[in-house]
Amino acid sequence: MSSSLSMSEVEPVRGHGLKGRSPQARLRQPFDPAACATEPSPVAGVTASSAAETLIGQLRRIGNGRPCVLVAHSVAGVVATVAAEQAPDLISEVVYLSAFAPVSGSPAAHYITEPENAGEMLTGLLVADPAQDGAFRQDTGDDERYPSLQEVFYGDVDDATAAAAISLLTPDGPTGMAGEPVTVTPQRYGTIPHTYLVCLQDKVVPVALQRRFTAEIDAVSARPTTVVELDASHSPFLSRPDELAEVIASVYRAQRPEEHQAQVAR
Repeated sequence: MSSSLSMSEVEPVRGHGLKGRSPQARLRQPFDPAACATEPSPVAGVTASSAAETLIGQLRRIGNGRPCVLVAHSVAGVVATVAAEQAPDLISEVVYLSAFAPVSGSPAAHYITEPENAGEMLTGLLVADPAQDGAFRQDTGDDERYPSLQEVFYGDVDDATAAAAISLLTPDGPTGMAGEPVTVTPQRYGTIPHTYLVCLQDKVVPVALQRRFTAEIDAVSARPTTVVELDASHSPFLSRPDELAEVIASVYRAQRPEEHQAQVAR
């Protein structure tokens, strides 16, 4: 989020969205599931550090000399955490939205086998070996997997919106982003305020894991994490956009009280 609410920007992290890439086998006809399961990912080289470098450049451009409120969803929380450690002067607050927030020296992938991650449904949707392909790969065009994709990512989203969102999903999530150990310091990352938005229906990042992340953030931070609960699945920006926007706006207003007062006075 930039220095003005009217100038807020959304940037996909490297390896996702418009910065993502599909394996060629996914696009060939007739479709060959075996080829799709073994083709090396075109985004295998993306790491948390390389994505954070890109993000820091975006923050410099968006903020135009002023620190930004940085909102990070899901695995983008890893990138935000690295960026916050490297460039704390560019960030006025980090808002984690049901996001991975590894701060204790372990990679995000470490948490996949932790007890707090019990009940997650994402790994069951993978169609390839991440160690072989370099990506957490999903086949978003598989009709048999479609109901599970909708349940996992968009469980409380209306069918039409969920269908549109699934059609835009990036098939490959870089394993390098989740596999890189992340360490932060109280002197840099710990000086930045943090808010964690817990999604109570999430089946990608279970509630217990979200709460563990907040506890680990608190262990290295100068002030406690602000925790806000949303009765939503993994994608509240689609199921509860107004509620989510108001929460983020309240964080922004707290960081820029003088601008909010000026807007109210107009």
